[in-house]
Amino acid sequence: MTVEILLPDLAGADLRIGIVQARFNEPVCLALRRACVDELLSLGVLAEDILIATVPGALEIPFALQKMAEAEQFDALVALGAVIRGETYHFELVANESAAGISKVALGFDIPVANGVLTTEDDAQADARADGKGRDAARAAVEMANLASRLEDLAVEDEETDAT
Repeated sequence: MTVEILLPDLAGADLRIGIVQARFNEPVCLALRRACVDELLSLGVLAEDILIATVPGALEIPFALQKMAEAEQFDALVALGAVIRGETYHFELVANESAAGISKVALGFDIPVANGVLTTEDDAQADARADGKGRDAARAAVEMANLASRLEDLAVEDEETDAT
């Protein structure tokens, strides 16, 4: 008996990726976007296969992701934003609701969504993590799009086997 392992596939050719980027904490969000797009391009995603929509803040990200998912034009989506702790409870509310909304879109629309929303204690942490988080989100989107495709192929193979 052989155990089949589906290894990570970071080949981005022929994938269409939608990105939703918050504008609140804009310098950090622009750094996230720059790193994400650079990584997508390095993985083989074509520039014309990347669509970027910007929204006011992290709480608006799920709605834009939902609209992109409804369009059925993307293999994966990416959420980019920065929620930086302040002196109020607002940080927890925004971070939690944004993350929950992002997950709901992924599961509700059966599309991979890479969560590249930073949650940090301060601006310095956000600046230090932006490049890595943007690149990680790009890799996660490509890997999950390819995994989803592979798992869908397995389901089709099983259906064909059952029909014969």
